[in-house]
Amino acid sequence: MTLRHRIDRDVEIQATPSTVFDFLTQTPRWAAWWGAGSEIDARPGGRVKIRHPDGTEVLGEVVEVRRPTRFVFTFGYASGKVIPPGGSLVTIELEPVGDATRLRLTHQVADEIARDLHVQGWRYQLSLFANVVADAVNAGASDMIDRWFDAWAEPDPAVRERVLSSVAGSSLRFCDRYSLTDGVADLVAHISAAQRFMPGLRMTRHGEVRHCQGTVLAEFVAAAADGTIRATGTNVFVLSANGRFASVTGFMAASAAASR
Repeated sequence: MTLRHRIDRDVEIQATPSTVFDFLTQTPRWAAWWGAGSEIDARPGGRVKIRHPDGTEVLGEVVEVRRPTRFVFTFGYASGKVIPPGGSLVTIELEPVGDATRLRLTHQVADEIARDLHVQGWRYQLSLFANVVADAVNAGASDMIDRWFDAWAEPDPAVRERVLSSVAGSSLRFCDRYSLTDGVADLVAHISAAQRFMPGLRMTRHGEVRHCQGTVLAEFVAAAADGTIRATGTNVFVLSANGRFASVTGFMAASAAASR
């Protein structure tokens, strides 16, 4: 088998190499980004099966497993069309980038037709992969966001700092139309000032969060002590690979911002 042509694609995923590697070597996680019925036996000589949602099947064999940096397998279609079973080679390498992971994929194929037919396929499939990994890493995002809003109403600065430190990195950057803070300690002091000028105001999450590859949108409502709605808006939370908030940006609804 001569494989003269190749597809190369690099993506950065907000998870550790060990976590990313699990999605290459554990059948439930392998199937989560390929499709129900996909299977992986992650040992040299083990069976590779990919079943796309439209029923198309890919078969192969594991060639190399080096946790958590390298995974190699053959790739070909059960139908024999375009690429026969065992007719191409996929190499996935993982490299740490801080707490995140750089994934490098190389797909070696025999001819230009097979190469060109799979360029967009891998672009799409690795996008699904990144989302599935991020969904798992950030499964607790809703609870973290609720703790974030609770911290804004916490009167004790020491308790507030502990709560914020449980959901955010120490270098957290927060900004909105009235805020620009750098680090958790700076935000703790800023919240004390906000409580002094807006006593009794409490923010709560409104509705379900929306998450995509480590960025989360959460709607909020700010109410006075008597329950009067004083403001509504959206916060954008960017999570790091360790699952904590790296930055938060707040957007108030136009009517609330105009009334300030």
